[in-house]
Amino acid sequence: MTITLVNPDGLPKIDAYHQVSIATGSRLVSVAGQVSWDAEMRTVGAGDLAAQVEQSYLNVATALAGAGASFADVVKLTVYVVDWTPDKMAAFGEGVTRAAAKLGGAVPAPPGTLIGVAALSSPDHLVEVEATAVLG
Repeated sequence: MTITLVNPDGLPKIDAYHQVSIATGSRLVSVAGQVSWDAEMRTVGAGDLAAQVEQSYLNVATALAGAGASFADVVKLTVYVVDWTPDKMAAFGEGVTRAAAKLGGAVPAPPGTLIGVAALSSPDHLVEVEATAVLG
């Protein structure tokens, strides 16, 4: 595997992600921010954060597959959530867990950043997820 995820001593151990990823591959894959559109650009889960997180993660997985990658190759996730407040963490986590179940694997846990934003490109979208992966 080209990615090693670690939580160095002296930093908090957070269940949702690892603090550091070490990549030893030679190809960088950048995935544009994915929202909860289906293939026909219809919003999936209007008004439902968990459903939109699930679809956004599934779209990231589809984009990664198009490059010959998977979540196992991801070194960094950046997530943008409209009007973020900590009480939305349960719905966010539910969406990630549902996506992982559909993908047949564990919840992706590379280093990540969650950023609260005022709006995204469409008023229907509550979340956008972008990824960086490294392939050997």
